[in-house]
Amino acid sequence: MNKMNNPTYTISAKAIGLLASIAEIIGEIRASGEYSRNLKLRKINRLRSIQSSLAIENNTLSLGQVTDVIEGKKVLGFAHEIQEVKNAYLAYEHLLEYDPYKVKDFLKAHQFITTQLVKDAGHFRSQSVGVFSGTQLVHAGANYQFVPQLITDLFKWTKKTELHPLIKSSIVHFEIEFIHPFMDGNGRIGRLWQTLILSKWNELFAWLPVETVIYEKQQEYYNALHTAGKAANSEVFIEFMLEAILQALNELPNKKITDIFTDKITDKLSKTEFEFLEHIAGYLDKNGEITNYRAQMLTNKSDISVKKYLAKFVKIGILQIEGKNKGRKYKINENRP
Repeated sequence: MNKMNNPTYTISAKAIGLLASIAEIIGEIRASGEYSRNLKLRKINRLRSIQSSLAIENNTLSLGQVTDVIEGKKVLGFAHEIQEVKNAYLAYEHLLEYDPYKVKDFLKAHQFITTQLVKDAGHFRSQSVGVFSGTQLVHAGANYQFVPQLITDLFKWTKKTELHPLIKSSIVHFEIEFIHPFMDGNGRIGRLWQTLILSKWNELFAWLPVETVIYEKQQEYYNALHTAGKAANSEVFIEFMLEAILQALNELPNKKITDIFTDKITDKLSKTEFEFLEHIAGYLDKNGEITNYRAQMLTNKSDISVKKYLAKFVKIGILQIEGKNKGRKYKINENRP
């Protein structure tokens, strides 16, 4: 940060191009209205956001287990991981109530995230902290005495800047990680606060599971944070986040399923098969193919269930298989009915 405690950043040509692509896709999604009407898909995406954000911090619970915890079912797992799920769900449920420019709401969100897990939940740290890779110090957080003022200055800047929300939210995310205001929970609240800023601009982002993309590209995420931190300039991190947002948007449906698959096909499906296809249709339409793992993440179904559904779609000619074992992909059959 500079002497005025304002963020240092560069908006590259790459970032501008990504902004244009994101705006185009948001327009397509809004015009179709498909995502806003699909409440079940929104719920699944919220669960995906929670599971992935926690998985980045080494929580081992699967998407199915996270769903069970939130639905009040008994789950076999570590007590602290189960508590992390409950906390994250609470924090996301209150998402649209927070003011992204108020420090007290920032502390409230941290309290939700870390309650019963750390003794200083909802309070800035009162000692020095560092991020380590093994025994090597990767990043030393700001001096704890300066943390309250640094966060206050950051939020003041965020409120007054005229930067596009996609850019400023990425900068805020980076700055939170760079300042490292808490003893624990910095990653979770940094991702949450970017989601919050974007949600105030467009409510679509309250349900967009960008965290899932970050989890899949976890090393790239850390590399972007490290590179930006070393340069004291968030340019690389802005680019990474815009790419992650673009990928997450590309996985949302922006067409009716009947625009992708004919009634002749969908009439052959049971209700559950139709719902499954509905959840993966947007991804298939944009990418032309899908893996078993990706289908699990999009539908919150088990490996066995996904294999059963995909096998049915192959049988009736919707999809065709390419590759074997871990390299197996299911591609849209160009000669489908």
